[in-house]
Amino acid sequence: MGSTHAAEARTPLDHPVRVGIADDHESVRLGIQAACENVGYEVVATAATVQGLVDGIGGRPCDVIVLDLSLGDGSLVTDNVHLAQSAGASVLVHSIADRVALVREALAAGAAGVIPKSSPTTTVMAAVASVARGDVLNNLEWATAIDADRDFSKAQLGRRERDVLHLYASGLPLKMVAMQLGIAHSTAREYLDRIRVKYVEVGRPAPTKVDLLRRAVEDGILPGLDPDGGDGRG
Repeated sequence: MGSTHAAEARTPLDHPVRVGIADDHESVRLGIQAACENVGYEVVATAATVQGLVDGIGGRPCDVIVLDLSLGDGSLVTDNVHLAQSAGASVLVHSIADRVALVREALAAGAAGVIPKSSPTTTVMAAVASVARGDVLNNLEWATAIDADRDFSKAQLGRRERDVLHLYASGLPLKMVAMQLGIAHSTAREYLDRIRVKYVEVGRPAPTKVDLLRRAVEDGILPGLDPDGGDGRG
């Protein structure tokens, strides 16, 4: 059922991918910038801090911010993800993959995916493009971080709530979800509201449909998407 959403999410952008880069190592910033420009992406701004990056972006359109987890200014991961999102961009974490707690925190804050610094440049660029299209990036680092961290609590959804989430996050309008399950539209809405409340209760709010897709992937209700457009199942 995920194919409907995936097809919509992969609609080509009508402009070059616009990227911001936040990393406190100049060599890393320059390397990512060069790689982006080499494949035709537009680098909007780069900085050693997220605040500096947002100031540098200055309200210009930006699709993806590539973010290091541990910046030298001592800023918090959650704050950095939210600040980056305030610039209207999706967040792709580019960091050392064994920082499990920080990876989990970034994902819980709404980061669209994780790419370790050990990844080949082509993989990083594919991930940037995937996130720019609105795909939820699923990869081994994401799955490992979630599985290894017991604090990453799953919302305790009932069977019918899981059915509603599966169909709705797959891309169906709520009216069609109700029809497929043989329930009233108002009942489907109540299930959806209940699902959102349960995710808030475990510290993983999902106010938008894309957020619900992320939660469904994280909790194994839907398969994820890899940077190359597969379903993440091999």
